[in-house]
Amino acid sequence: MKEILAKAALSSLAASMLLAGCGHGGTNNAAGTGANGDSPGKLHVAASFYPMYEFARQVAGDLADVTLMVPGGVEPHDWEPTPKDMALLSKADVFVYNGIVEGWAEQAISSAGNGDRVDVEASSGLELETGGGEQASDTREQAGMDPHVWLSPVLAQREVERIRDGLSKADSAHAADYEANAKAYIAKLQQLDADYRTALGQAKNKTFVTQHAAFGYLAREYGLTQLPISGLSPDQEPTPAQMASVVKEIKSLGISTIFFEELVDPKVAETIASETGAKTDVLNPIEGLTKDDKKQGLDYIGLMNQNLAALEKALNA
Repeated sequence: MKEILAKAALSSLAASMLLAGCGHGGTNNAAGTGANGDSPGKLHVAASFYPMYEFARQVAGDLADVTLMVPGGVEPHDWEPTPKDMALLSKADVFVYNGIVEGWAEQAISSAGNGDRVDVEASSGLELETGGGEQASDTREQAGMDPHVWLSPVLAQREVERIRDGLSKADSAHAADYEANAKAYIAKLQQLDADYRTALGQAKNKTFVTQHAAFGYLAREYGLTQLPISGLSPDQEPTPAQMASVVKEIKSLGISTIFFEELVDPKVAETIASETGAKTDVLNPIEGLTKDDKKQGLDYIGLMNQNLAALEKALNA
């Protein structure tokens, strides 16, 4: 029912956009004027949520205007585009999205009506898993597939490569620049990966507890076990049986820290921490930047380093 309502809402948004004269009024190209008619000579890139925005910005450099669609402080699993967002998408030269997490994306791409736009699904072709840690089939719409690939520094590199290819397709005249920018950023992600391998490879414990199952790819990459309290959706409430099972395992393994997320109510994590004598700490799924993050000048790599410090501390307690 939620999917049906979302599709109906997007269709209504598309109709409103057209009635308001917000349709794509021309052809985008490498020397286009961007989505809003400004920044002549630059591509306009619409990016779904923060990791896609950051990766696209790093690859584009000063050759494109990159616009973030899902604002900071908003849970991207629940966000839906407004008529203004649909108008932005209809005029973009490139649309970058992760895939799966943006339940609205497929319908929005169809409704936005821009045949010249290059749509980049950054997770396309990656080996995805279900929420239970099992490898998923090739049917990408399969329920329960884990979208959180950006939390693996290795898979993040693959997403950057796909974004590079998309920008190069839209603006072949600057393909060498996008290649150079991507190569420089991938080198930083490779260093991040090396730091994770060094720190977590020496960890005393290998299991960490999270409020929802967002860190499966990170755990897989570094030989860890994620013990989630609930499933892939941050809104999913654990059953009493699930709570009891997690509490039992935490006590059995002597786990000292229960991780929660800033955009999700921590009451479940706090309840389990109270029952087990553990403490709570933040493990950031990096779905958006908070005002404090911006004040501190943090970005994807900075937040991933904070996550590494939190994991290293918890796994060696």
